[in-house]
Amino acid sequence: MNKQPIEQAKDRDLRLSQVALQRAAQRARDVAAATGTALVISRNGVIEHVAPKSRASQKSVD
Repeated sequence: MNKQPIEQAKDRDLRLSQVALQRAAQRARDVAAATGTALVISRNGVIEHVAPKSRASQKSVD
């Protein structure tokens, strides 16, 4: 297994994948807040349903 940080990968798509995943996660939080839908996440192998924060409180935290 390669132990180098992903930011040093030779493949451009692989290097930028972390940023893309962060954008997708933010979009999921935005959609959940807009629709009042809980987010489903896995934390330490446990599935959790997390109530979305309101859009106003998300923007103040960012």
